[in-house]
Amino acid sequence: MDMPGLEDLLQKVRDGKVSPGEAARRLRDLSVEDLGFARLDHGRGLRCGFPEVVFCQGKRPEEAAAIGERIYKKSGKVLLTRASEEVFRLLSARVPQAAWHERARCVTARSPGSPGQGEGLVAVLAAGTADLPVAEEARITAEMMDARVRTFYDVGVAGIHRLLGHMEDLRRARALVVAAGMEGALPSVVAGLVERPVLAVPTSVGYGASFGGLSALLAMLNTCAAGVAVVNIDNGFGAGFMAALINRNEAL
Repeated sequence: MDMPGLEDLLQKVRDGKVSPGEAARRLRDLSVEDLGFARLDHGRGLRCGFPEVVFCQGKRPEEAAAIGERIYKKSGKVLLTRASEEVFRLLSARVPQAAWHERARCVTARSPGSPGQGEGLVAVLAAGTADLPVAEEARITAEMMDARVRTFYDVGVAGIHRLLGHMEDLRRARALVVAAGMEGALPSVVAGLVERPVLAVPTSVGYGASFGGLSALLAMLNTCAAGVAVVNIDNGFGAGFMAALINRNEAL
């Protein structure tokens, strides 16, 4: 349950459509649920604005699917990251609304009656095509948080004119996610051209001296452009989540 869901429940109690006892039962069920191998935090959506997200790497596929099913049934939506097609297959057998996003390695599910895209705009940029798995993870995360998202892909500094042609659109965004590997220069360039927060995502793309994204990470941390915040290597989810929160709270 999130804040709109709680407000809807209280409205139904006031209107006599839900009994106080039933409302109390639903709120009671926001406590931790113990599955034996995982303890699910069903109150996170109410506290943090989005249900618990399932990081599948290291989990058995059947465990990830079971967690995803329980979160979906409690909240009406769920996001699984670093997922495999097997996780999707197992979850979709239980949750027909589940969708597989191969490039991003994400599985999502949303109930038919859940809200759609809200106000504002999040821009997601990728320096090159090799950065798309991380950028797509950011896009899907922000969209699951009801942000309206536009993507600008293959706009790296090696052909800066490809970026400059989109400046009018980029300046409309409330937050920008910028994924880049190699030298990791794109977030600094973008931050020098817009007055909005830039969430920089170093990717593990590059030859040997990129050290699996460490070179891009250090470059982004040492940016001379103000307005840049840096997440961990390949953490498209973290950047997309933060961008969606910025977009959501600016609308308040």
